[in-house]
Amino acid sequence: MSAVVYERRDVRRARYAVAAVFAVHGAVTGSFATRVPWIQDHAQLSAGQLGLALAFPAIGASVAMPLAGYVSHRLGARTAMRALIALWTLALILPSLAPNLWTLCAALFVYGATAGMADVAMNALGVEVEARLGKSIMSGLHGMWSAGALVGSAAGTLAAHLGSDARLHHALAAVTLTVLGLVACQWVLDIRATEDEEPPPRFALPPRSALLIGAVGFCAVFAEGAALDWSAVYLRDELATSAGLAAACTTGFMLTMAVARLVGDAVVNRFGAVRTVRASGVLAALGGVLIVVASHPAVAMAGFALMGLGIAVVVPLCFAAAGRSGPNPSQAIAGVATITYTSGLIAPSAIGGLAQLTSLVVSFGLVTVLACGLAVFAGVLRAGEGDRTRISRPDAAVPDPKP
Repeated sequence: MSAVVYERRDVRRARYAVAAVFAVHGAVTGSFATRVPWIQDHAQLSAGQLGLALAFPAIGASVAMPLAGYVSHRLGARTAMRALIALWTLALILPSLAPNLWTLCAALFVYGATAGMADVAMNALGVEVEARLGKSIMSGLHGMWSAGALVGSAAGTLAAHLGSDARLHHALAAVTLTVLGLVACQWVLDIRATEDEEPPPRFALPPRSALLIGAVGFCAVFAEGAALDWSAVYLRDELATSAGLAAACTTGFMLTMAVARLVGDAVVNRFGAVRTVRASGVLAALGGVLIVVASHPAVAMAGFALMGLGIAVVVPLCFAAAGRSGPNPSQAIAGVATITYTSGLIAPSAIGGLAQLTSLVVSFGLVTVLACGLAVFAGVLRAGEGDRTRISRPDAAVPDPKP
């Protein structure tokens, strides 16, 4: 990347800008998740068919993610971010328009492809800002994503409660979020490749050092995907709740994730990554137990909230551990990302397929078992934890002497 020297105030402004982009990205996800039952009814899908369709966002993301690095390399980080966030926000319109299974699969493939590319671009910008500031900010950025998802899901809950058509709801949300995303991109860092810099590799196999760390991330993302896509359906089908209350369950799940991520850095600095993830696994497993045994919607909603609290900070900590785990941090992080996206790929369809054969209760029993794995295998995140030297770069602004 070009060695551009930024004033510290510009880097701080870029931090807030990329945080806003994270929030916009999350708002799209929240807007979609709360209307999944409406989309299922509109396309007349069974639980198994819905599970198949919900695999396509992760398929699209896995296929398209390698292109994000190439786009940023050719266009520069700021222009690429503008293009990719606009494509992602506008893709929100597509799923609610689908009249059947196969058109929904195609719509969700595009939805996932644009999501994945925007995800890679904004995380790369976040890492760049973090390096220039010389302190950790990624948990807070992911917290802003969760806050955006919470706002989007709250709007979706209101729309579902009012019985509004998801096509109109998503069209209005897409236009609004596109404008907000483009405005925020004006102040992100404009990182550009030098003329002799080679394009980034299109695919990176996970190194050995990343496999166990990635397995922990796999469990967390599986639980997150299951709760995000199936919580509203669970309350509606298993506990016979209204559409509005079912959507509110998804909102509660996102709320606890947002709060946990926003305070996550402070907790990790106090207790360390391993103890944090062990406690997180216990909370997530307890939430899973409440979901499985629930005979009243309030108990299930409390379970989903605890699950959100438990899994919130796990993936950011997996990325941090991967960066400390071997001689090639970028390859290790890419490997963990590949594993976690694989989890996102199989989770929705696995939950739907198992529900088709048995029930959603059994499906969330599987989620509970995986949540227990967070507590059992948290020790793999210990790699390099004692060597928390600050990131430095030749072109980074000098950090303030104040903490």
